[in-house]
Amino acid sequence: MKATQRWFRLLLLTTLLPMGAMSDAKAAPSSKYLLFVGTYTDKESKGIYAYRFDPVSSELLPLGLVAETTNPSFLITDRNARFLYAVNELQKYEGQASGGVSAFAIDRSSGRLSLVNEVPSRGADPCYLSFDKSGSYVLVANYTGGSVAVFPASKDGTLGAPSAFVQHSGSGPNRERQEGPHAHWIETSPDNRFALAADLGLDEIVVYRFDGDNGSLTKNDPPFAKLDPGVGPRHLSFHPNGRFAYVVNELKSTITAFSYDVNRGALGKLGTVSTLPANYSGANDGAEIHVHPNGKFLFASNRGHDSIAVFSINPRSGELALVQDVLTQGKTPRNFEIDPTGAFLFVANQDSGNIVVFRIDPQTGKLTSTGQVLSVPSPVSLRFVAAG
Repeated sequence: MKATQRWFRLLLLTTLLPMGAMSDAKAAPSSKYLLFVGTYTDKESKGIYAYRFDPVSSELLPLGLVAETTNPSFLITDRNARFLYAVNELQKYEGQASGGVSAFAIDRSSGRLSLVNEVPSRGADPCYLSFDKSGSYVLVANYTGGSVAVFPASKDGTLGAPSAFVQHSGSGPNRERQEGPHAHWIETSPDNRFALAADLGLDEIVVYRFDGDNGSLTKNDPPFAKLDPGVGPRHLSFHPNGRFAYVVNELKSTITAFSYDVNRGALGKLGTVSTLPANYSGANDGAEIHVHPNGKFLFASNRGHDSIAVFSINPRSGELALVQDVLTQGKTPRNFEIDPTGAFLFVANQDSGNIVVFRIDPQTGKLTSTGQVLSVPSPVSLRFVAAG
């Protein structure tokens, strides 16, 4: 297939995806889901835990430990919900300055995970991974290693040798946190033509051209979008329309809004807002960010203030307006996830060992606690899949 034909098919797919997602959301209440929980295992946890979730009744049934593995601090699943992939956030892997990436087969009836294979991440402390839009490659960000890598994923779930590896270089003004590069997030653009990586140490969103045929990364023009000095970009979330992107900045507790040029893979800064209440002066680190599937709202987590900041999104300009700051009823909310129906938001409070469930108001985006609190040691990553 010619490259132009492949690009057109991907563009068509991503254009239709929001419509399909909305259709799935309407049908979703008849389905049940598995909720997988990644953790840090330096204390009580032993790996990945799971729950069965019914969005109609809001019932959550614990399935316990479903896989023993070290520091599975970020999780993803393939599009067919057959396999789950986890980073193993380590500084040493088989004697190398590297962490690991583990592939598991999912038993959707029981929630149990079976190890398929494990590969070195090619850099210390991998902290994020994602699939490209074709579902053929897994992209990994190595935090302490300051690098990104791409791994082919076979139909049997096996991860192969890396098809691409890029070592970032440079530093930022914060001598304690930005002494070198710290890749913290990487995903492909909605049309799969570019790969964007947030580097906390460089105050940059690094942009690569991504080849979906061979999984390669090459420098883009422009090669990066620069953020304000010392903000420490952590994660990025695209708007469903593909025209806007939002970056949560860990070190300054802010969100930077960007316009996105789909033809050039270029980000244009629109503005920056705080994730914290005006009267809060304590320590805080920004963590996770998600745009709601309906494109109307954006959520970001605060570690220190221990809250979720809720924003409305102007559909024409992409600008953000604060709607609510709601406490997470726990300590150090790291990752949070919107359930597949779009009705609930689950927050993983790392240091209090609990996951708190909130209901999302479909008109305002405001969060209301459901009263459901799950006890999980050191939860740091959440991932839903349709149950068998």
